[in-house]
Formats: sequence, structure tokens, C-alpha cells
Amino acid sequence: DMSRVEALRSRFKAAYEKAGARLTPTPFIIKALVKTLQKHPRFNSSVHEVTDTLVLKHYFHIGIAVDTEAGLLVPVLRDADKKSLLEIAKDLTAIAEKARDRKVTPDDMKGGTFTISNQGAIGGSHFTPIINKPEAAILGIGKASPKAVVVDGKIEARSVMPITISYDHRIIDGGSAARFTVDFVKAVTEFPESDVTI
Repeated sequence: DMSRVEALRSRFKAAYEKAGARLTPTPFIIKALVKTLQKHPRFNSSVHEVTDTLVLKHYFHIGIAVDTEAGLLVPVLRDADKKSLLEIAKDLTAIAEKARDRKVTPDDMKGGTFTISNQGAIGGSHFTPIINKPEAAILGIGKASPKAVVVDGKIEARSVMPITISYDHRIIDGGSAARFTVDFVKAVTEFPESDVTI
């Protein structure tokens, strides 16, 4: 349910524009994702193929799949856990422009620990994203649209966004994926206003 995020976006959009950033839903998703990854470290890991060992990452470099004329590119937003929502919003704009202008270098696409694939901007709904190896998992997000939802016993129109998580079964099982999803949904639906204020 993206209703809270949409309300926060409406309230702070002008302030972010004044500060030189577009406040889209994606920075909120990244902030909520990092909070969830911190609770579920296996989702921010990889298997070392040579030694067959699990490598847990204590940094959060989020790959952002960008649709370009040259195809799909996945530049990396580094140290997302150390950045404010404003910094993430600015970085996302810069990353997307760089990718669309074909100025992304191989180094810009290296070192990701988890990837987000967002088909919402082009009208996509549920889909099955493919894991960006050697990462352990990937989050797919679709277009938020009004849906009838029961809230406190009453039917209300809410902005609902479809999400999908794909994961490496050598590292993560279905129960862990369900718990991750529940925590991610909670992080989005209860997004703290203090994280938006600039």
C-alpha cells in the first residue's frame, strides 16, 4: 500500500525540487529496502563460486535496472545505507541520466549487493525478475494503481504496488523470503516522516 508514501511525496515534493531533486517513489523503496536488508543479511549476500562459501556484505550497494535505448543497464547506487532520502533522490536522477546518455562505465555497474527492477514507470505489473549474479536476490516492482482495499472494516481506494522477490535457493528458502517481504511491506507502509524531512 503506497498511500503513505504518496502522501509524503505530495507534502515534500516542492521542497525536494527546490533542493534539486525529483521525489519519485523509488528513493522511498530504496530506504525501505535497506532497512529490510539490514534485518535479513542473507538477501545482501552472494555465493563465492570458487570456494562455495557465503559472503555476507555489510555495505549496501543497490543496483538500479534502467531501461535505455541500448537495452537494460544496471548502474549501482553505492552506500545507500549512509545516504539521506534527498541524497538518494539526487543520485538516482544522476544515475538514470548517465545510463540513458550511454555514459555509464563498467565500474558504475560493478559491486552491487542487491538489485531493484522497476517496470512501473512503463506500466508493468507483476513479473519475475532474474537475479543479477552474483547477488542473492532481486526486487521487482510494478506500477502502483488504485485498488479496493479493506481498511478498519471499510472498503477504501488505495494506491497498491505489486512487488516480486526472486532469490537464490542455495541461500534463501521460501519462509525467509516471505518474512523478508512482510518486513519490506511494513517498512514501506509505515515509512517514517523523519526520513523525508530536509
